[in-house]
Amino acid sequence: MAEITIVEIARKCGVGVSTVSRALNNHSDINPETKKKILDVIRETGYIPNNSARNLKRTDAKCIAVLIKGITNPFFSPMIEIIEQQTEKKKYALVLRHVEAYEDEVDVALQLEKEKRLRGIVFLGGGFRHSADKLKQLNVPVIFATIGSPVSDEISRATYSTVAVDDQLESRHMVEYLLGLGHRRIAIITEGSEEPSVGQLRLQGYMDALKAHGIAVENDLIRFVDKNMEHYSMKNGYETTLRLIADKVPFTALFCVSDRLAIGACRALAESGIRIPDQVSVAGYDGLEMGRYYTPRLTTISQPLDMIARETIRLLFDIIAGESTHQHIIFPAELTEGESTGKVRT
Repeated sequence: MAEITIVEIARKCGVGVSTVSRALNNHSDINPETKKKILDVIRETGYIPNNSARNLKRTDAKCIAVLIKGITNPFFSPMIEIIEQQTEKKKYALVLRHVEAYEDEVDVALQLEKEKRLRGIVFLGGGFRHSADKLKQLNVPVIFATIGSPVSDEISRATYSTVAVDDQLESRHMVEYLLGLGHRRIAIITEGSEEPSVGQLRLQGYMDALKAHGIAVENDLIRFVDKNMEHYSMKNGYETTLRLIADKVPFTALFCVSDRLAIGACRALAESGIRIPDQVSVAGYDGLEMGRYYTPRLTTISQPLDMIARETIRLLFDIIAGESTHQHIIFPAELTEGESTGKVRT
């Protein structure tokens, strides 16, 4: 019988992979009852954490680390499952480390290098810009997955890898799809970070599409999430949409730069008596499973997470084995049409 994985433990407990990881690592930031439930399930199933390498201090164990930014985001769960399975096949140990919003993921990686004898590091999510001096201190192969932009202008792209989709281009595709349905007043909910980010790239794609079709970009239609709560949460999508509605700015379509934001937005529209898609079309980005079972089924940009995860871990092990150099791989995404969008109605 196949060994149980951390993703299966999370499903049995009804929590995210990040919560299971925090329970295993004895983090203080976890509800005691939830922690007890997780540990009970672990004992019942006989699960042996692949990331048990956290107890190996400066040994010769074959070990890689995966650092995840965005502890409550289900986007990464299918990727973690694939990485865990492929790592196990290679007879490597896996250190799974969740990076808090206030932490610098490269600082965390440097600390892990001091504690473990790592052979490679994968960054899932996180920032687009990092200190070149810090990155140069990492003495193992590094791959940034789901991040396709330059990590730093001061460090050669030959010293790290990226595996992702072109967020700016795919965002443009979504807005052009909405334009093709006749929408001209398209609002967007995105992140207002001053630093380079996924949200900024997707906002740029939105503006590229409008400009290419001779449509002026209106600041009133660009809405930034509340930076004091989790940026890509359903709650943030819900509350940001309520503010947009309250401002009485007319719009016939709403593009949210993540599916979780879009689902929150749909709730706000429904509570306000606005019919989807009869009065307002809603589109998301990422292709999360929950969007396929939401009512109405969400139109979204589906990222090929399976291919990104498999290519990331394959490339990492090839580099470790000296069979490959660093690469920058861009996968195409797919626009998945659901029930949340339709032609503009007069």
